[in-house]
Amino acid sequence: MNKKNRVKKNEEFQLIFKNGQSFANRQFVVYVLKKENQPNFRIGLSVSKKIGKAVTRNRVKRYIRQVFQESKEQIQTGYDFVIIARMPVAEMDYYQVKKSLIHVLKRAKVWKGNKTGHNGNECSE
Repeated sequence: MNKKNRVKKNEEFQLIFKNGQSFANRQFVVYVLKKENQPNFRIGLSVSKKIGKAVTRNRVKRYIRQVFQESKEQIQTGYDFVIIARMPVAEMDYYQVKKSLIHVLKRAKVWKGNKTGHNGNECSE
């Protein structure tokens, strides 16, 4: 992910936690904050040591970044996201992570594919 697509500073994380909305399923909690005049979306990742050792945590973060990289056209711009991974993620493969993350993004209504008629796509739910 490019630097312009990352949330790195603690103050930015705290702002998103305080002012953003949260959406969750069993594997992820996603905080979403609308940012006016921001041409792209940004993501911040939080993977606790409870998930596993460094190798496992880094794999989970790599999977999440890859989902956002592959799906950048489907995700609405002008948002900041903080993704918090929960325990079951440690045993999941990439495709399970992708499916679960897309599910949460649809619940947050930032997935472009869940609107009927947008770009000719039909509602996927």
